[in-house]
Amino acid sequence: MPNALRAIGVVARALDSIANIEFRDLALTRGQYLYLVRIVEQPGIIQEQLVNQLKVDRATVARSVAKLCRQGLVEKRPQPANAKANQLYPTAAGIAAYQPIRRENDYSLHQALAGMSPDEVATLERLLDQMCTNIDQDWQFVKKGGHRHY
Repeated sequence: MPNALRAIGVVARALDSIANIEFRDLALTRGQYLYLVRIVEQPGIIQEQLVNQLKVDRATVARSVAKLCRQGLVEKRPQPANAKANQLYPTAAGIAAYQPIRRENDYSLHQALAGMSPDEVATLERLLDQMCTNIDQDWQFVKKGGHRHY
């Protein structure tokens, strides 16, 4: 199992590279499509939720969201309960840009899971969810300035 993280990294980098190339015509680069997908699929999401879901720092999320807003793909609306937190919503252009991203995701998922049985896919999903849960605790700890002891 020592190569599991390497294999996961290879798959993630390959799919990210493919997406960055294929989404150039949408002017979405460097993983910005990930933010747009979350915003379309979860209208009203706030930036802190994106930080936690995508496991990136606040500054990266802020820059990406600002660019999506400048491009007219996303809009910010004040959150009624908290004036400091803006809710993010896709615009009509953002929803239109989401469609090819969704098709690419479906295609890539189909390609990645080719040759696996439904039981194998279910096991893979369960195991990856467990890995995400395991890593989240360390991510939260390090994000808050902690240092892991190896």
